[in-house]
Amino acid sequence: MPSVKVRDRAGAEHGSVELDAAVFGIAPNAAVMHQVVTAQLAAARSGTQSTKTRAEVRGGGKKPWRQKGTGRARQGSSRSPHWVGGGVALGPKPRSYAQKTPKKMVQLALRSALSDRAAEGRVAVVEAWDFPAPKTKDAGEALAALGVDGKVLVVLAPDDLVAARAFRNLPHVELTLAGQLNAYEVLCSDWVVFTRASLPGATAVEEPAE
Repeated sequence: MPSVKVRDRAGAEHGSVELDAAVFGIAPNAAVMHQVVTAQLAAARSGTQSTKTRAEVRGGGKKPWRQKGTGRARQGSSRSPHWVGGGVALGPKPRSYAQKTPKKMVQLALRSALSDRAAEGRVAVVEAWDFPAPKTKDAGEALAALGVDGKVLVVLAPDDLVAARAFRNLPHVELTLAGQLNAYEVLCSDWVVFTRASLPGATAVEEPAE
């Protein structure tokens, strides 16, 4: 099983933790990750676009001219799709873009994404975010001490309220709760930073050496 050093926010080591092989040690399934991420992005679409059909456009109740004798093509309404100001044929209507994705597939995609980051050595674990006050400067210094760069996904426990306020103003940091972690957020990040409390499979923890 892969292991990661546990550090505090100052960068000092506090032992190591064995990552759960079922979560961080599988062969990533690229096809499943693609399907799940596509479904997640599709579900985020508002689906509110709408155009008016010929039945919804104002006017056009009267026949433009008589059927025969004018030399022009017969017309029944001035709001037909081929008329200027007419309705739109086969235009978009409000709809839901949500796709049904099996739970096991969503879980496999998340485990594949985490395993990919772990294989690249881009999973970090901290003992706890013990910020005395929610200061953005302290949060930035903590990430620098951990040696993480680029876009960082910080996975918090529900009671990490001070840490959430400290990290939220950093433009390169995304925050999520452990229970809301998903494959898209992991794949969009260069680093994933956990605490002992938010690390999946945290039972396999080694005690710090005396």
